This record gives sequence, C-alpha cells and structure tokens, in this order.
Amino acid sequence: MKTLILFFAALLMPAYLSAQDNTDSFTIRIKGMRCEECAHKVKNRLLKEDGVERLSFDLEKRTTTICYDHTKISPDSIKSILKGTRYKASAYHENDTILRGMGLQMSDMHCQNCANRIMKRFEGMEGIDSMAAHVDRHYVFFRYDANRTCKAHIREVLGEMGFTPVNYYTSKDISFAYFLIPEDTDVDEAIDLALSLEAVDDANANKRRHSLAITYANKYTTEEKLLEGLRSAGIKATLPAPHQCKE
Repeated sequence: MKTLILFFAALLMPAYLSAQDNTDSFTIRIKGMRCEECAHKVKNRLLKEDGVERLSFDLEKRTTTICYDHTKISPDSIKSILKGTRYKASAYHENDTILRGMGLQMSDMHCQNCANRIMKRFEGMEGIDSMAAHVDRHYVFFRYDANRTCKAHIREVLGEMGFTPVNYYTSKDISFAYFLIPEDTDVDEAIDLALSLEAVDDANANKRRHSLAITYANKYTTEEKLLEGLRSAGIKATLPAPHQCKE
C-alpha cells in the first residue's frame, strides 16, 4: 500500500509543481476601497476571471495583492477589469507615500502638558507627517504615511505612554465614555465585552492606567447604560473621580 501511495504521489507531483510555477502575484492600489464591503465587491469581481486565484487586502493602504496564473491572465488584464467601476486600479510601489488621517480621542489626555508629551514622542517618528492636538476635546489628529506606519502602531505607542485612545469623530451623534476597571481585569476580555454592547463603535483598555475607553452612538445608548452593561457582564467598572492633573 505504501508503495502504491508513493507511486501516485510521484505521478501527481509534476502537475502540482507545474501549477505552482504558473502562479505569480502583484500588488495594486485601489482608489475608493475604504471598507470591508468595498473589498468584498472587488474580490467578487476579480475572482470571476479565469486565472485569478486569490486575493488579500490592506484597507489602510487601499491595496490588494493578487495571485494569478500567468498562463491564463496578465496583470494589465486584471487591472482593466476594474475599469468602469468605482474602484480604480493603479500601480503600487513600496516607496510610495500613502497619506492617511486619523483622529484619536483620549479622555486621559487631560491638559496641554499631556498633549505636549504626545507631540514630542511622535515628532520625527518614521511615517508621521503631521499632528494637531485639541486639548479641549481630548483628541489628537494624526496624518501619517500608511506605507511606513499604521493605526495599530500609533495606538500601541499611545498606550505605552499611559493613554487610552479610541476612534474620534466630529459628529454630534458620537460620544465617548471613560471608565476605571480593576487591576486584575483581563484587558482583552474587557475590550471584547465593550465592543459587544449596543451602539459601541470602538473600545480600548489600558492595563497600566486600569482604564477602559469607548466610542459610542449616543442616539442608541448612554454612558450609564454602558456602565450597567459592563457590570452585568462581570466587568466591575467605575466612573473616575474628577481629574486633578499632576503633569
């Protein structure tokens, strides 16, 4: 039996290697692809073409990497498929500058000294193009090069500094909640629980500060309901006392 298996494996191996040899890949930028739904539409359109095998997406860069069989289709043909749609394909290079903007709300950015620490930490950091701090609204706007840094890294650095960043929006329909959580709280569990609550857009926790921040739609919930929901789920959250800045 073992000999028979090896025999059939030997027969199939050349065909497998041939298929692998025919596979190539390239990356393109796609204008207008801003969300998972956009990526899904692009994926469905491209995978209809014979020779397009699989795709992966980077929504922050708005790029897709396409694996294809070069004996059946070419990169130019693949790019032309998107002509006439809202998603326009263009060349991508690793040294491109891809500017993106992101606002982050930090209820624990209490004063100008807090803002100055943030500005100093990010000044000159690779990928950071510019910043603007708005202490009165507790948020910082970052303009950054998505080819050299990313949202996750910016949030991670802020967390290491002791801040608890969440998505910021200028809409009057969006509000922000900030809670303290016990030191022994599993922060990943707290984030997951917060994100499961009604009308929550974003959540983040800081183990160092023992804090949990939430961005939410105020038409559908309130800070009080969020606090109740967290407690019902087993997170012993509390509202912080009025802040007395020691910066």
